[in-house]
Amino acid sequence: MFTAFSVGLTGGVGSGKSTIATMLSACGAAIIDADAIAHQLTNAGGAAIEALRESFGSEAIAADGSLDRARMRTHVFSDVAARTRLESLLHPMIRTAMRERGAELIAGGCPYAVFVVPLLVEKGSWRDNVDRVLLIDCSEATQIARVCARTDIDEKLARSIIASQATRPQRLAVADDVLINEAPLQEIQRRVEHLHRTYVRSAAMKRSSKTL
Repeated sequence: MFTAFSVGLTGGVGSGKSTIATMLSACGAAIIDADAIAHQLTNAGGAAIEALRESFGSEAIAADGSLDRARMRTHVFSDVAARTRLESLLHPMIRTAMRERGAELIAGGCPYAVFVVPLLVEKGSWRDNVDRVLLIDCSEATQIARVCARTDIDEKLARSIIASQATRPQRLAVADDVLINEAPLQEIQRRVEHLHRTYVRSAAMKRSSKTL
């Protein structure tokens, strides 16, 4: 388990994880986003590029030297074996980088760490390495509407992505805290601030217990 108090923030595609993470960051939490780390690893010159080229061929790499994300997204959501191969390559690198970044931010004075992990439920090892799981939840209709507003994703692909992820009941079964992200923004902000205060208290208690 991560030494400092930590929260695993998760939710289905389009649930609004990034929005909630931004709010928690504004409150003072250390945010370590798996997707952001993955982008760093797969940008031109990133640590994962050569391994990706070797595993998926030069066609997986865009002209600028980064991972061709649109091409890879379409490929892995239509080929389970390819998705498994991609995850086995990237996920260990992502976990290591996230832990290192979390330790840096805690050392810099953040009261607790929030690891934003879309596949937290699917990759069960994460559950044993955080103190709390915060689920960002919404209806499937809202997920599809949000995802389809993004570039290069249509409704068919959005539904394929949702189908490849854990179900809503599976997420609810492991969640310690649930935030329904469909209320007015002001109400969501109020709920996030309440969660932040709760996590700060829990972090202080964890630190105190280590000094006894």
